[in-house]
Amino acid sequence: MSPVPPKKKQARKSAGSAADRPAPPARPSWNQYFLQLARQAATRSTCLRRQVGAVIVRDKRVLATGYNGAPRGIAHCLDVGCLRDELGIPSAERVELCRAIHAEQNAIIQAAVHGVALDGATLYTTLQPCVLCAKMLINCGIKEIYFSEGYPDELSQTMFAEAGVEIRQESTP
Repeated sequence: MSPVPPKKKQARKSAGSAADRPAPPARPSWNQYFLQLARQAATRSTCLRRQVGAVIVRDKRVLATGYNGAPRGIAHCLDVGCLRDELGIPSAERVELCRAIHAEQNAIIQAAVHGVALDGATLYTTLQPCVLCAKMLINCGIKEIYFSEGYPDELSQTMFAEAGVEIRQESTP
């Protein structure tokens, strides 16, 4: 028997020079990435006025997500209409008169249901939190908040400042 000759190495075909290849897409920063996740969570919203998403993160790991919508077992505004519209309530007023739970509240609830501590975490949200959410976020230990869109609630900003919670607006690509 004759020995099998060694296989010849095939030369790799070059895809062209680096100048010929399209540039890879720009990688988002971590803040942009988590804000994009919050925007994706907002797509699950059942609110007719505003779709909001929230993501709570610690050490670059997602701990919980939330979006605004009616509580479990309650008809969604998509199905029965908007109570706030029916009552003529302007944005940023009487936030308690709404069928929906806010995205930040749903994220906190999700963490609680699954036994996830939020102390020292960061919140990424599509909308600056209202005063009701601010009080909850302060009490569960959120230390930093990044949001995409502003909301006319000066009291929430005042409370965050007093509690030492950093809050920053950042655009998403």
